[in-house]
Amino acid sequence: MSDAFHKDCPARMVLDHVSGRWAVLVLTALGDGPQRFHELRARVEGVSEKMLSQTLRTLVRDGFVRRTVKPSRPPQVSYALTGLGEGVTRSLQPLFDWVRDHAGDILAAQAAHDRTASE
Repeated sequence: MSDAFHKDCPARMVLDHVSGRWAVLVLTALGDGPQRFHELRARVEGVSEKMLSQTLRTLVRDGFVRRTVKPSRPPQVSYALTGLGEGVTRSLQPLFDWVRDHAGDILAAQAAHDRTASE
């Protein structure tokens, strides 16, 4: 078993890839089913085309996402979770839901801290 706390551990690299800001959102969005690039970009508001492309390339290379090209003019490209992607997304979804449900509490704690720190 590898130790993800060790800087050279392969699991640490994978953890960095799946826990990145855009990766969590892309994986969670793909949990609803296959989507095309422009659909993902619309769903994950604020992500640039460059960052979405980079995130998708990394997730495809790591085996979490499958890229399918349908031969047509222009070619239709869609993205879907693989078995690995479904597994990691099942693990990420509860964290995603918890953060969404507690965002107000976290923002209130930040505001209270900022008020106290400025006094």
